[in-house]
Amino acid sequence: MYLPALRNQPGVELVSVMGRDAERTKKFAHQWDFAQATTDADELLANADALVIATPNDTHLPLTMAALDRGIDILCEKPLALTAEDAARMTTKAQEAGAITLVPFTYRFMPTNRWVKQLIDEGYVGAPHHLGLRYFTGFARNNEYSWRFDNSEAGSGVIGDLGSHWLYLAHWLLSDAAGEIEQIGANVTHFYERGPRPDGRAYEPGEDSAVLTLRFASGAYAILQVSAVCWEGSHFNQTHHLDIHGTDGTLYAYNDWENTQSVSGVKADQPGPAAPLPIPDSVWGGARRDTVHNTYRDVFRSEGHMIGEFVQAVRTRQPVTPSFVDGLRVQRLIDASLKSAANGGQMTTVEPTL
Repeated sequence: MYLPALRNQPGVELVSVMGRDAERTKKFAHQWDFAQATTDADELLANADALVIATPNDTHLPLTMAALDRGIDILCEKPLALTAEDAARMTTKAQEAGAITLVPFTYRFMPTNRWVKQLIDEGYVGAPHHLGLRYFTGFARNNEYSWRFDNSEAGSGVIGDLGSHWLYLAHWLLSDAAGEIEQIGANVTHFYERGPRPDGRAYEPGEDSAVLTLRFASGAYAILQVSAVCWEGSHFNQTHHLDIHGTDGTLYAYNDWENTQSVSGVKADQPGPAAPLPIPDSVWGGARRDTVHNTYRDVFRSEGHMIGEFVQAVRTRQPVTPSFVDGLRVQRLIDASLKSAANGGQMTTVEPTL
C-alpha cells in the first residue's frame, strides 16, 4: 500500500524503517531503498518529517505520542487505537501540535464508493431510509493464532479490522443527509477457535463475524455485516456489497475484487429492475478498469489518492481527511459496538466526537 505510492511522490525520501526483527528489517530496508533500518523508535524518528504507522494496534498510541513530541506528521493505520480514550489522547495532542494526520480508510477512495457518494449528494436517493453494507472475506477460516484476533493487541476482532472501514464509510456516505450516528448495536460470534499465543499466555479472542445496526439522527439506519469466515470462491476471496434506499430512489454497488466494480440504481416510482449507472471518467481518472486490483493499485500509486494527498498536506500544512478526528469518531463507534455486544446486542448511545 504505502511504499509504491510514496516512491511515486516526487521529493519523498525513505529515511528509516523500524521492525521488531533486526535481520528482517535490514532486508526490507534494502528492498525498498531506506537509508536506515532499526529496531529503536528514537532512531526511527530522529530525522523524519512524517511517519507511517503500520503496526499492531497496541503500538499506535506510544508511537504516535513519541512522534508528536518531535513535531512529526502521522499517517496511522486503522483502527486508530485500542480504545476511544487512547484515540482521544492521540487526537487532542495532534491538534495541539498542529500536526497533519491521516487514518487510511482506503475504501472511501475506490471509484464505486466515490460514485455512490456523489450520487447521494446529488439527491439520487433523496432522504435516506436505510443503508446496507456487507464485507465478506475468509482470512479467519482456520484455527491459527493471529494478533488480529487477540484483544490485548488488536482491541477487538473484525469490528476493528473490517468494521472500522464500514463504520467510516457509513458515516461518510450518510452524515450530510442523515446527521450523526447516535446509537449502535452489535451481535458478534466466534466461529473458529484460535490457537495459543506463541508465548503461551492466555488471551481474550476477538470476534470473527459481526452484525452492527446504526441509528442516525434523522431516524435513518444502517446494517453492517463484516465477516472473515466466508468462502466467496474468488482468488482474493473478498466481496463488498452496498445498497441504500431513500425517498427518491435506490442504489446498489458491488465489488468482487476480481473483475466487477459496478453501481446501479432505480428512481422511485420507476419500473425496475435497477439499471447500470456507469462510473464516469471524472471518477475513474487515469486508473485502469480491467481488474479491481489494477484499479486499486492505480488509485493510490499513480492517481495520488490518500497517500499523495497526505504528502501534499505535509508540504502545504493544509488539513487532509480522513484525519485523526475521523479515526476517533470510528473508535467511539467501535467502543460502543463492543459495549453493545457485551450487553447482548442492546442499542448503545455513541459519545460525540471532539
